[in-house]
Amino acid sequence: MARINLLPWRAERRKLRQKDFLGMLALAVAAGVLASFLVVSWYSGRISNQNARNEYLKGQIAKVDSQIKEIEELDKKKSKLLARKEVIEQLQANRSQMVHLFDSLVRTIPDGVSLSAIKQDGDILTLTGRSQSNARVSTYMRNLEGSGWMTSPDLDVIEAKEGNPGLPYEFNLKVKLANPNAPKEGEEGAAVAAPATTAPPAAPAAGGAAS
Repeated sequence: MARINLLPWRAERRKLRQKDFLGMLALAVAAGVLASFLVVSWYSGRISNQNARNEYLKGQIAKVDSQIKEIEELDKKKSKLLARKEVIEQLQANRSQMVHLFDSLVRTIPDGVSLSAIKQDGDILTLTGRSQSNARVSTYMRNLEGSGWMTSPDLDVIEAKEGNPGLPYEFNLKVKLANPNAPKEGEEGAAVAAPATTAPPAAPAAGGAAS
């Protein structure tokens, strides 16, 4: 019976399989490296795009911050201008009031009373002076109350002092400033509506004028 030696064929087949395995392994490694490169490149692109967006947003935020600062500066300037406007309007409104006030001060001082100092703090006016007697000061307080431009006189102190025998008493009183021409609460709307509701007086008939 003939014998066939299969060892060389088996060795050749084993070498061929090893070669195929190594080729597949190399192909798998190459595929893995390529896939890793693609994944890394994709994520790197995403990161670069996000960084670009972040830089753009930072630039826009910086612009908005600068605009906000400009707006705040404009608001400060606006507040200062409005405050000046209110002061000017108040001065214009009180201009006539101060004229009437000083006129009232002159008219209300009775004989035997002399003012030495006037101090205003808001709507409170402090009057300092000398008088002949307590009765003169009482008369002066009644005159102030009836002037219409000053109200609620309050006598702080009155005492006899040397230095002026004709006016021996020195007094210090406070009054509250008032504007009698200012409309009271509830009357301003009525004052505005009155001209619209009040009809002009009818003209007299020609016949009545002739008679």
